[in-house]
Amino acid sequence: MNVSYVRGGFIAFAVAATLTVAGCGADVEPKAADKPTPATQSAQQPAPSQSKGTVESPTETLLVVKGQKGLELAINSVDRDAGGFVTIKGRLSNASSAVIAIPPQTSGNETEVVKHGTSLGGATLVDSVGKKRYYVLRDTDGRPLTTTNLDSLGPGKSTAVFMQFPAPPATTTEVSFQLPTFEPATLKLS
Repeated sequence: MNVSYVRGGFIAFAVAATLTVAGCGADVEPKAADKPTPATQSAQQPAPSQSKGTVESPTETLLVVKGQKGLELAINSVDRDAGGFVTIKGRLSNASSAVIAIPPQTSGNETEVVKHGTSLGGATLVDSVGKKRYYVLRDTDGRPLTTTNLDSLGPGKSTAVFMQFPAPPATTTEVSFQLPTFEPATLKLS
């Protein structure tokens, strides 16, 4: 059986299911009880430092993984969802005083992934108890489901990143996170 066909079919199914669910009830007017009151409206307004259209990554840092030449990956969330995926979100930052090019090794060495530019497609989760390695998911065109088109970071600069993996079994509560050129780290799965 062709693994990329199964992966691609599963991802296409998951996207279709998500779009179908997201579209349900979009035309329904909220009930009067569901409408926000003036007190809750002001609480829902973005803070002055937030600009519209940007997505802020979570502020809690679970751990920081160090890479080469001052690169650091701060992992802010590790979420296992009911659809069978694990999504890791964080910030890739440059802690040095010089511009750092993102190492091409972080993309991994799979031809289909590498042709889509520098990414975090080389990241893996290792379940040592189950003796399995989980790779970043790819779409049907081989694009990794992770942040892509990473180039370089200036001194003190950072960028939000994400990676999505197939979820290990529910009994697996801990995995080793590995990203080429970065030190490995242990992640707890909820």
